[in-house]
Amino acid sequence: MKEPGPDHPITITQNPHRIRVMLGGFIVAETTQALTLQEASLPPVQYIPRQDVRMDLLDATDHQTHCPYKGDASYFTVSGGGLVRENAAWSYEEPAPSVAAIREHIAFYPEKVDDIEEFRD
Repeated sequence: MKEPGPDHPITITQNPHRIRVMLGGFIVAETTQALTLQEASLPPVQYIPRQDVRMDLLDATDHQTHCPYKGDASYFTVSGGGLVRENAAWSYEEPAPSVAAIREHIAFYPEKVDDIEEFRD
């Protein structure tokens, strides 16, 4: 496993704002405990604690990917309001030690859900 460093930085910070994920008019996830993962020059990703995700709207798939910095990702199909989006969410079940904070968290592809909204109230 590669370690983040100056050539490929990864930071994880607590997001103080409310994050809501929507699909088909349904709130799939909503939390004030999201972690924002910023990896190199990639867009920031919100990781939402599982207890704040409607896991009844997610079905595990066989799809997996490997990140040399974070580990193996498992994927979920997300359903809501009659819409079904395959592999729209992912989780690192056994993340690398450098990103251990994202264990038990779920992230969503913005282009596969209707909205990932951040409320700055």
